Amino acid sequence: MDYRPPTDIYLLLAFWTGVGAFGLTLVVGLQIIWLRLSMRRQQRREQLLTLKWRPLLNASIAGETIGNLPDLAPRDNLLFIKLWLHLQQAVRGEASEGLNAIARRLGCDRMVRTLLVRGNRAERLLAILALGHMRDKESWAALARAAHAEDSALSVHALWALVQTDAARAAQELAPLLLRREDWPLSQLANILQNARAEWQPVLADALVRLAQDELPQALRLMAALRMDLPLLQLRGYLGSGEAEVVLAALRLARAPGVLEDVRGHAGSEDWRIRVQAVRALGELGNRDDVARLRAMLSDPQWWVRYRAAQALLALPFLSEDELNELRNAGDRYAADMIAQAEAEVA
Repeated sequence: MDYRPPTDIYLLLAFWTGVGAFGLTLVVGLQIIWLRLSMRRQQRREQLLTLKWRPLLNASIAGETIGNLPDLAPRDNLLFIKLWLHLQQAVRGEASEGLNAIARRLGCDRMVRTLLVRGNRAERLLAILALGHMRDKESWAALARAAHAEDSALSVHALWALVQTDAARAAQELAPLLLRREDWPLSQLANILQNARAEWQPVLADALVRLAQDELPQALRLMAALRMDLPLLQLRGYLGSGEAEVVLAALRLARAPGVLEDVRGHAGSEDWRIRVQAVRALGELGNRDDVARLRAMLSDPQWWVRYRAAQALLALPFLSEDELNELRNAGDRYAADMIAQAEAEVA
């Protein structure tokens, strides 16, 4: 008996809707199968590449002489770079140079330079990391452009690559940019500059002088977060500023005995935020002449000032146990309570 499609318009619509749904389900199912097969092929390629190249890369790390290298298929370039980067992040010094020599012999330096310019975002980030480990001076201009990009992750990694390549040149060219980029994570910047402080510290101090007044507080906070010191005269100039935000940020940098008198002068500021930072600095710089000043600030109207004063007094190494007992038994209830709280936190 021959099959004939329904003639009623609603039945016909339902029939073709079902056919369409079945077709879409079949397409989705085939797509899932294809993706699974592709993932398995990719994993297999990664395993084969690791088995082929890891022994050679490990030998280069150990300083062994590597003879002829096997061919690296163009389709395996990215997989190789990922494996190479994984090993680079675990080594330092001569071991890193051994890996670099292998990469250059395979032409990976040329390949990642191309990726930096023409690749997608993930490929560009991979290229930046690779070029940083290679300390590739030929890619300096492209990395400098990447450091100025709006993309926070790409730009801060480009900064890292430039510092790895030539810390002094990077400082000269990028110090003003670093002071203005509020989107770069402080923890990451601290890691980037931890071995380049000698090159960056004087250049950053010089760059501060050329900043606009409204940019200065953020830049000073960044310097404090990076534990970068300023020349004494320059720091005293900021501590004597008429702008409260500048003074507030500069007090975070007050770590040298030469600014003790400036810090003491701000302990009586009308701005409680400045008093807080001045008290904190006195805890690091203060001497016996500051004990009475700090005791008086245990009765400050602002809780944070009292809290920092208590911490500062407990941090002074020359206070005897009798003097601490006197603070604990002070007639001022606020002062005694704050000392007790600060001691409990230390304990």
